[in-house]
Amino acid sequence: MALLESKTVALVGNDAVAEAMRQVNPDVVAAYPITPQTDIVQTFSAMAADGLVKTELVNVESEHSAMSACIGAAASGARVMTATCSQGLALMWELLYIASGLRLPIVMPNVNRALSAPINIHCDHGDSMGARDSGWIQLFSENAQEAYDNIIQAVRISEHPDVYLPVMVLLDGFIISHAVDRMDLMEDEKVRNFIGERSEPYTMLDSKNPTCVGPFDGLYGYFFEFKRQQEEAMKNSFQVIQDVGKEFEKISGRSYGLFQTLGMEDAEFVVIAQGSGAGTIRHQVECMRSSGIPVGMIKLRSFRPFPAKQLVELLSGVKAVAVFDRSDTFAGGMGGPVFIELRSSFYEQEKKPLITNYIYGLGGRDLSIALVKQAMQEIHEMASSGRVKQMVNYLGLKE
Repeated sequence: MALLESKTVALVGNDAVAEAMRQVNPDVVAAYPITPQTDIVQTFSAMAADGLVKTELVNVESEHSAMSACIGAAASGARVMTATCSQGLALMWELLYIASGLRLPIVMPNVNRALSAPINIHCDHGDSMGARDSGWIQLFSENAQEAYDNIIQAVRISEHPDVYLPVMVLLDGFIISHAVDRMDLMEDEKVRNFIGERSEPYTMLDSKNPTCVGPFDGLYGYFFEFKRQQEEAMKNSFQVIQDVGKEFEKISGRSYGLFQTLGMEDAEFVVIAQGSGAGTIRHQVECMRSSGIPVGMIKLRSFRPFPAKQLVELLSGVKAVAVFDRSDTFAGGMGGPVFIELRSSFYEQEKKPLITNYIYGLGGRDLSIALVKQAMQEIHEMASSGRVKQMVNYLGLKE
């Protein structure tokens, strides 16, 4: 499909996100700077100062306050965004559950960065993975183009009446956020027609129809029922994410779903990855396929909701699967979060592949072609031998 009236530019990932936010033109942005996210809000604040957006920009004293302000604004019917990463995400932790529990469609880019200690400002997925059960939809980006596209789609996904959940758009710190990428921007009018106006059925500012937001719901209330409804909303988002992706393709020429595949039609063993590491892995997969080796790849875009059913259907016929995780769960040898969830998805299946885990890149450790080749050789041998040599592998440790 041909791109429709796009503009090809070179931007770093953070500026691509800021540009998407400018086109969305949210009513309120409340945020606090933290490396490597700072440039997103800094660039956006310059846009606000120059009159390029009508956004009310709220400078707060912490990330906790940022999410608090976002919750209040969203509950009042405003279209709301913020941005953070790492320790900033950790500082707003209790508010993440409030935002999702109140079913507020807040969109937040999170620039993935390691959590201390030791102090580290570089990339891994430990921050967002720690928030995986907070009730937020999580969409991963491989590059600046996907970060830009995901922000625009996230608005539609979060505000869909069958969903009404906050969305976290994830991009790897420095690798995407500060690296220049070639990408296509869409026209402002096209983006704004795509996202439309926010229609809020319940708002605290409607004096004729008073609404109670976040009341005490103790032992004899409906807390349990609220949580069950959140789970239904997350289930609904499976279809909404795919539907919005199809609509987005019509205006951009770029296709999005729950994941993307490569070489799955004849794959005997498969690699699953997400984020910027998928690009390095794809290169090696393509090289191996050109040599006649039947390897496939799945790039996971949606971690929440986790597409367990779809992945099981896709992988049931292969011999072996390797999951690349850029974070650990510290569960005593159980492996990374994506690995654990995929392995659990196959629990009741009679036909299942061998599954192994590669934890890599913690604290920004480079995922080199040599490391990917090493892992690929091991996975190939696993598929051929029919046995898992080691369930959890740490790829690229110093000796």
